[in-house]
Amino acid sequence: MAGAPRDEVEQAFIHFWQVGPVGEDWVGWVQCFTPDVEYVDHFWGPLHGHDEVLAWIEPVMLGVPEIYTVLDWYTIEGDRVVFRCENRRDNPDLDAVAAGDPAYFDFPGLSVLHYAGDGRFRAEEDYWDRDGARRTSVAYAEACRRAGATTPESRMTRRFWPDGPAWARLDTPPAPSWLGKDHLVGITKPRQLAELLAPMRAEAGR
Repeated sequence: MAGAPRDEVEQAFIHFWQVGPVGEDWVGWVQCFTPDVEYVDHFWGPLHGHDEVLAWIEPVMLGVPEIYTVLDWYTIEGDRVVFRCENRRDNPDLDAVAAGDPAYFDFPGLSVLHYAGDGRFRAEEDYWDRDGARRTSVAYAEACRRAGATTPESRMTRRFWPDGPAWARLDTPPAPSWLGKDHLVGITKPRQLAELLAPMRAEAGR
């Protein structure tokens, strides 16, 4: 929908960001896409439609409850939004931070959204630094070991949001939509996702 006004596309993106990366309402975030959305993450693989995206996003975020998404920049051209972000884990070892260790562990990501109109996006493609993700996960795990941060709640700090814009940060405790859903199991590997999606895709004939 190349003819959509820039303000319309930007407002859709702001809503997308507030609901998902900031508010962590992943059920609501899925509704920011068209029902037939084509979603490609270059680690997890392609996803088709609301049901597959939802089956993916909550278990993935549950699998890494410490990660939150910090907006770096975004640009809009026609129906396309491109944004860069940092996938951030706060350092739980505050004594080490006071002694000079990093306050957080980041690895970058870049995503492309395509606007469909009516406030929704028809496609998203995600790229992120896999080597950086692995490297920072090792450093983070060691910091958790030192600090005794063993539960999702102890790891789920969000202390370093960007200074602005105001819609890209949260100043209240996080409340991800996966909290309290005991039937969900966190995943960190594509084969785990494949197992989750297999019955759904078989039923749909894919």
